[in-house]
Amino acid sequence: MENKYLNEAIIGNKKMLVTYSSKGELQRLYFPSRENRQYISFFHTGVKVNNSDLIYLHDDINNVYKQYYDTDTNILNTEITNTYFNLTMLQTDCALIKEDNVLLKKYTFINDSKIDLDIEFYIHSELLSSENNHVSCKVIDSGMIQYAHDFVVSTFAKQYNINKHQINGSKETIKRTEIYDKDYIGMSKDTSISYKIGIIHPNEKKTIEICILTDENRNISDIEDEIDRIRRKDLNKECAATKTYWRKYLKAHNSLNLKESENSYEEKIYEIYKRTILLFPLLTNQETGGIIASPEIDEYFTKCGRYAYCWPRDAVFITRAMDILKMQKETEKFYKNFCKMTQSKNGMWEQRFYTDGKLAPCWGYQVDETASVVYGVYEHYQYTKSEKFLKDNLKMCEKAIDFLKKYVKQWLDIKDQDEDVVKEEIENSSYANKNKIHVSYDIWEMHEGIHLYSLASIYAAFECIMKIYKILDKNISEFDNNRLKEEKVSKTEKELKYLQTAIKNFINEKMYDKETNSYYRNTEDKLMDISILGAVEPFNVFKPKERKIMNTIEKINLSIRTYTGGYQRFEHDHYMNGNPWPISNLWMTLYYLDAGEKKKAKETFDFVIKTAGKHCFLGEQVDNNTLKPNWVIGLGWSHAMFIIVLERLYGNK
Repeated sequence: MENKYLNEAIIGNKKMLVTYSSKGELQRLYFPSRENRQYISFFHTGVKVNNSDLIYLHDDINNVYKQYYDTDTNILNTEITNTYFNLTMLQTDCALIKEDNVLLKKYTFINDSKIDLDIEFYIHSELLSSENNHVSCKVIDSGMIQYAHDFVVSTFAKQYNINKHQINGSKETIKRTEIYDKDYIGMSKDTSISYKIGIIHPNEKKTIEICILTDENRNISDIEDEIDRIRRKDLNKECAATKTYWRKYLKAHNSLNLKESENSYEEKIYEIYKRTILLFPLLTNQETGGIIASPEIDEYFTKCGRYAYCWPRDAVFITRAMDILKMQKETEKFYKNFCKMTQSKNGMWEQRFYTDGKLAPCWGYQVDETASVVYGVYEHYQYTKSEKFLKDNLKMCEKAIDFLKKYVKQWLDIKDQDEDVVKEEIENSSYANKNKIHVSYDIWEMHEGIHLYSLASIYAAFECIMKIYKILDKNISEFDNNRLKEEKVSKTEKELKYLQTAIKNFINEKMYDKETNSYYRNTEDKLMDISILGAVEPFNVFKPKERKIMNTIEKINLSIRTYTGGYQRFEHDHYMNGNPWPISNLWMTLYYLDAGEKKKAKETFDFVIKTAGKHCFLGEQVDNNTLKPNWVIGLGWSHAMFIIVLERLYGNK
């Protein structure tokens, strides 16, 4: 599989996630999870017109492309016009809602020339194969069944039977459209098939409907029966039902009541808003509530550590946005299902997970992952006012708080208020040091140490658990007639307030530069970092108009704001050339809104609007020269911050 770094378009349904290039090339197909089972090495389509060689739909010098979604849906259209033959080919990709393991690929060929065009349609598909799960192929009348031990991917047409095929060695012959094979079954990971579309007269059109059916490998007759069942369906109705589903979904979650505008600026905001609503369900595991950061872009770790995993921290930002969009059931599932199944025995959450709850590849501990979950539980309550939700998640939060207390005491060297000499000796013994909590990475997963953002998240987690205690005590008598519980809570609240004061003092003493009168990001360097703003938004350790914060904002503007108006993450950021991040600009927007500086908020927000992608997806980064997304298109965290900003701008209208 070649590296395919940019997913320009994304579609899917409840179990399928599919990504495309800007020219309509199918790049990735995931099923039934969002991240762990990807089948496609490549899936290339092409046509032979009259006596031509193969004209690839996704790559030909004479092709002109136009790509767009059906309005308010996750159905993608790619118009390919071959200027040599004046042949227009409309490719429509639809992940069916009622058949959640079927991708419908509809091709409409329109003859805009003055001569007859004789069309043959070709598919060359290679699946990912390994020595532990080797791919083979069986050719059937309507297409092909590519299979390994535990999965099968069937590609077939509804109304056409194949014209010819080649299982072995077609890479050398398909460009000349000379595929041929006497065998109907073979041990090759790639296979080519073709369909005879026939003569299309000038101003006429013909259509072929191709289905890609994914499933577990099982009895061959069952697979063939399933193919026959799908072929008997009215696929136009299935696609129409999918279109209706997404439009209803969008309408149901338009909680901010944004409307179209004649103003192009507001129209762009509206389109990003709608695309965000349609993106979030594609990132979410509908069974567990786990949410991937983004569809995958780098399977071989060539430039990063991969993205299609669930980071608790990222997901907390996303669930906050989901609550704004009235996706409360999805949010509740994340906390009650996913977070509970992924919490370690000691109360912490690791860096990242598969969305089914299994531990994903990690490279270090990040304490804000744990603190963020506690903060997120309380934030969800703010939208739902469900005391039952708090009660159901109280023990999970208490375990996390116990872990966070130990972390703060160890790494900030804070003594208990009632600590005696014997206990202190035990704490300082070599045995205790061996069991010391690992030092944390920062929010960007690049630097180990004690970080301002991490401490701010812990401060907020302590504040949230105290608020949860008050709500449960007052509203549902959680602690009535339980003197021991009340005493424990009272003691805990006293301890947490003491630790909050210690955290704040530590930040002011160890992370404040008296020469520049500004905060810096950690105890190891004095660099500016956009995540410092976390101490204001969302964690509320400091107020936006405090002099030290205002000085820090000025320093941030002098050090990480680029000439285009985009903000980097931090000084000397070299990851992917150190480009601006929409997240950084949206964070600055939130700060300026908190500070009442609407003009500056609009300036920082405008950068995000003008740099959104072709289909109104927000990327992780923006190329400072082209002002286009250049890495990780469709990042959930970026879209979440966008919704959080929109709530501040339009939520009260």
